[in-house]
Amino acid sequence: MIDISERAQQHFLRLLSQQGIDGLSIRLHVTSPGTPAANCELEFCEPDELTGREWTIECEGFLFHIDGDSASWLDSASIDYEPNPTGGQLNIRAPRIKGDLPGMDAGLVERVRYVLEAEVNPRIAAHGGRISLLEVSSDGVVVLQFGGGCHGCGMVDVTLKQGVEKTLRERVPEITEVRDATDHAGGSNPYYRKKEGQSALS
Repeated sequence: MIDISERAQQHFLRLLSQQGIDGLSIRLHVTSPGTPAANCELEFCEPDELTGREWTIECEGFLFHIDGDSASWLDSASIDYEPNPTGGQLNIRAPRIKGDLPGMDAGLVERVRYVLEAEVNPRIAAHGGRISLLEVSSDGVVVLQFGGGCHGCGMVDVTLKQGVEKTLRERVPEITEVRDATDHAGGSNPYYRKKEGQSALS
């Protein structure tokens, strides 16, 4: 079901030994499975915290548990640990956790919303921003609302045209235009107050 490399197992064993708790193990679960916001989360787990519904993998020197509700989303997943000069990077690859990308037979609204959630919003989140879909017209005009750090931001026009619209039209060719319906004069905490800096998607 899930492949845990020898390097990753050694990394987990080091972490567990540093805690000094008998019977401590690792548990993995998926948050928001089947959606663009899906993510894998690892945690230490003591024996009395187990529910009995976990899938358990016996590793060298410790147990690795997979939350029962998350198991089906982690088919063909892998965990590896890549050492580097500053320590190392744990990489979890789980190709199924976000579900299937809507195909051409899916509705236009569904496909636009998926691109916003899977690609656009994660990139502008670093600027405290978020974009919501308000409407998709019959002739392919997409109407968006900017929130958070994008609300009132001086670079929002650049983000819209060079980032959001470009990404949406590449992924959903039927889109003819992307419009911003936000009243940016009311932005309470914009990332850039004037037209300076960079687009949130640059």
